Amino acid sequence: MRPNIQALIVIDVQNDFCPGGALAVADGDAIIPRINALMREFAVRVLTQDWHPADHSSFAANHPGAAPFSLTQMPYGPQVLWPTHCVQGTPGADFHDGLATDPADLIIRKGFRSGIDSYSAFFENDRETPTGLEGYLRNRGVTDLTLVGLATDFCVGYSAIDAARLGFGVTVLEDACRAIDLDGSLAKARDEMKRAGVVLA
Repeated sequence: MRPNIQALIVIDVQNDFCPGGALAVADGDAIIPRINALMREFAVRVLTQDWHPADHSSFAANHPGAAPFSLTQMPYGPQVLWPTHCVQGTPGADFHDGLATDPADLIIRKGFRSGIDSYSAFFENDRETPTGLEGYLRNRGVTDLTLVGLATDFCVGYSAIDAARLGFGVTVLEDACRAIDLDGSLAKARDEMKRAGVVLA
């Protein structure tokens, strides 16, 4: 039997999601020391990075008259319209200075197609277009994933559910995540993760 190989997936610990950023998650930077300590415990370490073009369709600013955090319909379903954030090549898209990025084996960028958002590290929001992360993890022999980062109820949650659906063992360390909690989105995400078989630790 092959041994279980564990990977740490660090989701979107970027300036725009930390205090002072364009789409700040409360206490988003408070999880960084915990994440840096975890890096030493895993054989495989992957960082994800939101990486949007300025004309991205998920930005409220690109929908005249639309308010940030309102909902719109996209060809792939309902989409929250966000404040402009993590624009390619801007300081807001950079990883937080406190995050130890050197240990990462892979940095995967997502959300770079202007017409579709990408919460999950595995698929665009159409739930079909892959990011390539699954193939990388399979090639490395990874069986089990631990997810940390920002935000619990969006990019972490979507990534965890997709990973479970793909057959990985999945744990989300809630003390190394923070949530946006938009209209009850945290409770909903926790319920959906549990139903998918994700362990909340």
